[in-house]
Amino acid sequence: MAGKKASAADAELILKLYDLRREEVMRQARKDVIAKFIPKTYDDFIAVTKGDHPINTAYRMVSSYWEMAAGLVKHGALHLELFAENCGEGLIMFAKAQPHLERLRKEVAATAYLNMEWVVRNSKEAAQRLEVHKKRLAGMTAK
Repeated sequence: MAGKKASAADAELILKLYDLRREEVMRQARKDVIAKFIPKTYDDFIAVTKGDHPINTAYRMVSSYWEMAAGLVKHGALHLELFAENCGEGLIMFAKAQPHLERLRKEVAATAYLNMEWVVRNSKEAAQRLEVHKKRLAGMTAK
């Protein structure tokens, strides 16, 4: 899939995904998760998965959105590199989860973040962008 060119259908789908991100509730959820969810430890990370956490609903909405979008890529419905160039927020979510994946998958959800992980493993562009986000996140968690 990495060798083929993106099609007009890929472009339509990436624009539809962008449009879905603009929906009012989703926009607020994205804002809350990006700004308020900066886990420093596994306990910080896992706290947001609990129903009583103030941004649990937002976290579930945003994380499942990006996993769904990455799943479209994994199953060939959307061009890998086109997605990699346009999924920065999904990569930020993955950067927040990645240090905790082994334990998260063992204790909470065996399939957590599998689709985004696939994207990163199969796209040099996504892997490079993930590293940038991980450096930014490290700076944020050091504070």
